[in-house]
Amino acid sequence: MMNRSSEADDTNFSMALNADIDMMVKEEIDVEVSVKQEWESNQCDKSFTTNSLLLRHQRTHTRETLYHCNQCDKNFSQNATLLVHQRTHSGEKPYKCNQCDQDFLREDNLIVHQYIHSGEKPYQCNQCDKDFSRKDTLKVHQSMHSGERPYQCNQCDKAFLQNSDLIKHQRTHTGEKPYQCNQCDKAFSRKDTLKVHQSMHSGERPYQCNQCDKDFSRKDTLKVHQSMHSGERPYQCNQCDKAFFQNSDLVKHQRTHTGKKPYQCNQCDKAFSQNSDLVKHQRTHNGEKPYQCNQCDKAFSRNYILTVHQSMHRGENPYQCNQCNKAFSQKGDLKKHQRIHTGEKPYQCNHCDKAFSLKSTLNNHHRTHTGEKPYQCNQCHKAFSLKSNLKTHYRTHTGIPVQSM
Repeated sequence: MMNRSSEADDTNFSMALNADIDMMVKEEIDVEVSVKQEWESNQCDKSFTTNSLLLRHQRTHTRETLYHCNQCDKNFSQNATLLVHQRTHSGEKPYKCNQCDQDFLREDNLIVHQYIHSGEKPYQCNQCDKDFSRKDTLKVHQSMHSGERPYQCNQCDKAFLQNSDLIKHQRTHTGEKPYQCNQCDKAFSRKDTLKVHQSMHSGERPYQCNQCDKDFSRKDTLKVHQSMHSGERPYQCNQCDKAFFQNSDLVKHQRTHTGKKPYQCNQCDKAFSQNSDLVKHQRTHNGEKPYQCNQCDKAFSRNYILTVHQSMHRGENPYQCNQCNKAFSQKGDLKKHQRIHTGEKPYQCNHCDKAFSLKSTLNNHHRTHTGEKPYQCNQCHKAFSLKSNLKTHYRTHTGIPVQSM
């Protein structure tokens, strides 16, 4: 009986503590009042009902941090924020959704989550007809109307709509990767990237398309997929007639016009227009092959090469040429093949008037102008402009052709 009584007391205490914490959090979040009161900030136009709320708010200007986490090096300006943060260490998630199995650290996160079930979108944009389930998402959307990007990186010229996006971006400069996978030794600069990675271990794909039977490990991938059903491409390039499903794709595309390559390799002088291309390139230096075939012992440096390889196990060639009987495992390979029929040569050399049907052929051709020889023999240090020439050269050492480099 004593044990049961003790457990009940602990439960009641925990519930009371969580209620107190969230009351404090709500006070700190919802400190703005509609009518000007006696306690007014001298650094912005906010006003408060009590002096204590004003003092808490002023710490956001002074960045004063009185409350220190005893399990990590983080500091907080408010005790309630520290208490919520400590749940990330304890794993406590006291707020459970009554319509699914998800639970949350904070009550306000649960409320936002429940809008997914109800479909409610209470936050309306006053400049267009869009509405949102979250106030912060509305604010980000409204800044797209104003063009405001108040958070500026002090190491490059990029600016962001939200401070959280700036913090994530700054990790590309510092190399910080605070999010560690608990099933392998990989670490990530972003929490959402870690979640996507962990779904590779679990095989979980929780995001289901409501128009077909496909499911996805990421919500943003589902959104892009769904726009393929609707045909909507809201992001239009102002220098050509291309339009995109996502703003990030538009930004990447615009670099083809500007020639901007902000992602620099720290082991050679190559630079790239996209961070993902830099990551792939760095594997040529470190030899990393993270994509493992689950049917044989082969591993690959790029996911799409693994996908192509796996289709060889299945004998799949779903992409059929409508002008001949050839079929391909990838849509991209079909497109390249079709240029044989059309004669299209979209890749133009900027040093001469030659054009090519394949980008790889253009890259090889460029080396005749630049003299670049990136393929080096590891036995005699001779260098070659083409990988195929290096493979041929290897036979002078071994007499055996190298099958994969």
